[in-house]
Amino acid sequence: MNSKPITQYAKELLNIAAPIIMGNIGFILIGVGDIIVAGRHSTDTFAAISIAAAIVNCIMTIAIGLTSSISPLLSNYRGQRKPIKRYLYPSIRFAGILAIITGFIIVGFIPLIAKMGFEQHLVKPIQQYMFISALGTFGGSLHHSMKEFLQAFEIVLFPNLLTIFSVFLNIILNIIFVFGWGVIPSMGAVGLAIASLIVRYFMGFSLLIYCRMIMRVNNYHEKGYYMSLVKIGLPIALAILVEFFAFNIIAILMGRIAGVYAAAQNLVCTITTTSFMIPFAISNAIAVKVGFSNGAKNYVDLKRYAVTGTVMSEIFMAFSAIIFLLFPKFIIGIFTKDVELINIALPVMFILVVFQLFDGLQISLSGICKGVKQTKIILLANFVAYWLISIPLGYTLGLKYNLKLVGFWIGLVSSAVILCLIMIVQLKRYFVKKYY
Repeated sequence: MNSKPITQYAKELLNIAAPIIMGNIGFILIGVGDIIVAGRHSTDTFAAISIAAAIVNCIMTIAIGLTSSISPLLSNYRGQRKPIKRYLYPSIRFAGILAIITGFIIVGFIPLIAKMGFEQHLVKPIQQYMFISALGTFGGSLHHSMKEFLQAFEIVLFPNLLTIFSVFLNIILNIIFVFGWGVIPSMGAVGLAIASLIVRYFMGFSLLIYCRMIMRVNNYHEKGYYMSLVKIGLPIALAILVEFFAFNIIAILMGRIAGVYAAAQNLVCTITTTSFMIPFAISNAIAVKVGFSNGAKNYVDLKRYAVTGTVMSEIFMAFSAIIFLLFPKFIIGIFTKDVELINIALPVMFILVVFQLFDGLQISLSGICKGVKQTKIILLANFVAYWLISIPLGYTLGLKYNLKLVGFWIGLVSSAVILCLIMIVQLKRYFVKKYY
């Protein structure tokens, strides 16, 4: 079987990844907008949404992870020449069920906030933010499921242009509801939650309308589809939950010391996540192309897409690591002018230089695993890396040896290394068994 030039593989990956990169950066900029507006309002507002978002995001990963199985599953179906437009309505129902489940979990968690040892003046805004976020779960789940559905067709431009537009919508709504405008009073953290709710529903229903316009399909039922989504998506969901919880438990633990530490963790995560969105988009493209090649049993293309995408991710992450090394204070200063917050976050920026390289590699390997439907190893690798190594090591260094946030990030670097090693070993075994 003849293979194409490497440049052709890179071009095809970028055709999918470029709009996703734009959309992913837009999605992060929505969060950045929240942080900047919250920081300008008050450090307490910043701390409250940092803690609340950490908890909400951990719960929402259940829906995000499960709906993430839509794209790789339907890409495999495409490679097998199966019709996949008919799965639109099942995907919508799947998103709705997940939204109900996650919404109830968030509401059930709210009474526990008062017992978690946070500073008393932060408890009420945290609870209010979480309640409003629970009402927005359907909008968020619908948006992600429709974006994944379209991605299976390699339709990525409109969904990501929508995300870019939503960045500006979110900023406008944040300013109105946080600081007040006309008859609308200043609402602080509550205003941020209301703005996020409106944006989530706007994005979700916009993609739903777009799907209905370009795909004229009748209602369709297939129980096997839901079972396949759960089989592939549950390990992804749990893996994302394990990872999200590891990052966000740091904000929660540090928030018990002082709200400013939770704010610092949120700030650092926002910085590294912004750069992470590019290899994450490339990983999505890898999953689609590897999934199609796997369904078509074309190992040559599968391998070329996997290797080319991984190299592309690593080149970018090396570049971002250099930027973090050279301009750490400038980057932090974009988000806050609080001297205490800057002093806490600054040492972590130098640890991110190493973290970037391994984080880019592990997300590329994760995309390959999704494409070949080897998602259980992603869960296993995340659990071992974060909860058996990273968090215990970070807790020891951060709290026992008083390195605080620096100690936890040393633990996170170790987790990224372990993730890479585990997935490399598993993928090697899989390919040897299936193709040799």
